[in-house]
Amino acid sequence: MFFWKTWKALKAAGVMGINRRNADYVLKYNKRHLYPVVDDKIITKERAIAAGIHVPEMYGVIDTEKDIDRFEKIVAPYRDFVIKPAQGAGGDGIMVIGDRFEGRYKTVGGKIVSEEEIGHHISSILSGLYSLGGHRDRVLIEYRVKPDPIFKSISYEGVPDIRIIVLMGYPVMAMLRLPTRQSGGKANLHQGAIGVGVDLTTGITLKGTWLNNKISKHPDTTNPVDGVQLPDWDGFMRLATSCFELAGLGYIGVDLVLDQEQGPLILELNARPGLNIQIANDAGLTHRCHMVERHIAELAKEGKVENVEERMAFSQKHFGKPIPVAAEEPEMHKQTAP
Repeated sequence: MFFWKTWKALKAAGVMGINRRNADYVLKYNKRHLYPVVDDKIITKERAIAAGIHVPEMYGVIDTEKDIDRFEKIVAPYRDFVIKPAQGAGGDGIMVIGDRFEGRYKTVGGKIVSEEEIGHHISSILSGLYSLGGHRDRVLIEYRVKPDPIFKSISYEGVPDIRIIVLMGYPVMAMLRLPTRQSGGKANLHQGAIGVGVDLTTGITLKGTWLNNKISKHPDTTNPVDGVQLPDWDGFMRLATSCFELAGLGYIGVDLVLDQEQGPLILELNARPGLNIQIANDAGLTHRCHMVERHIAELAKEGKVENVEERMAFSQKHFGKPIPVAAEEPEMHKQTAP
């Protein structure tokens, strides 16, 4: 009986469970043949570059074991760079080089690695060790993002990122993900990073969630994570909104970063974005998604289709203030009742 009452309260508050996400949004709006556009970071980046959308610069791609010999030539002009699997997930397989040292390389964590060790790591990526489904993969070598100084007091090492859920080109919810000591400097909530809600209208951070518990301070820096104004918020919103045209998928999570020199950049796209973002915002996704669907239906009756600026304005007008949800269920993202 308690479970049923809890679920009824969550449903009334518009909290989306994984079954609803999959049936009503992922399967409905994301055509399977378009998945490679978001599941392969190299394809995503190439499309973004062609469309003039800002992404971290791509230094090179390694496709085969034979191509590993090209590594030194690719990175020769750079002291720092990132090596990542094209089809990786959750940050696995990513190696971040922060500098060179005596003919070797130094990771941002301070570990000294040889070119031979990097070669072994690249070989592991190619074999599919970190890829979705264990399939053979490609290696992407790209620009290393330098986090904007604004994050220094509320993040532990690593690169904070911003996840924005976009439905049919309309942003519906946003979250700032902050690395912690427990997450190993990665902005991955399942590994212990913090998720902080973001007001879609202003770009000001709200309360956070850490290991499914609501928090107001970063566990490592002890500084408040709420009330922080994210710079160039309209820039983030514009980039996320434009990803509908970029990917062709109707329901996606857009991951962005704020580089201290280049500003907002798109890091990657996700066709199956998680639901923890609702906890971070203390708000449900369902009501917002329904509002977007009704709006699109009304536009269709008039034969209208909105552009990026119009879609962005709609979202900032209607989704600026979070809709409170019931507090009884801290793990709402695991809820699977119909």
